[in-house]
Amino acid sequence: MNTITDEFMKQMMTTTKPYTVVILTKGPNFSRPDAGAIIWEHGRRNFTLRAEGLLSVVFPIRDDSDKAGIGIFNADIEQTKKIIEGDPAVMEGILTYEVHATRSFPGDSLP
Repeated sequence: MNTITDEFMKQMMTTTKPYTVVILTKGPNFSRPDAGAIIWEHGRRNFTLRAEGLLSVVFPIRDDSDKAGIGIFNADIEQTKKIIEGDPAVMEGILTYEVHATRSFPGDSLP
């Protein structure tokens, strides 16, 4: 295992960039008969946001929990809230959300 020094950590911390994390939860209308079609459009919108460079990483959650997904936005909290409030699934109460400011290293990626 590599040895990481305090000096290296301090230097690396200066290279982090702000992002916003969105946690989606199943909303009160998640079981609506037309929810699947609206979530499909939510997914289409996510593809558009990715293509525009605003949504860096998308993680749908498909287990039995009340969580529906996580997104990492390349935008500040206020811009991200505006984006999410325009989401069709959020507007219809199928999904609800919370946002959190975070930081990461530019160029981080999944293996």
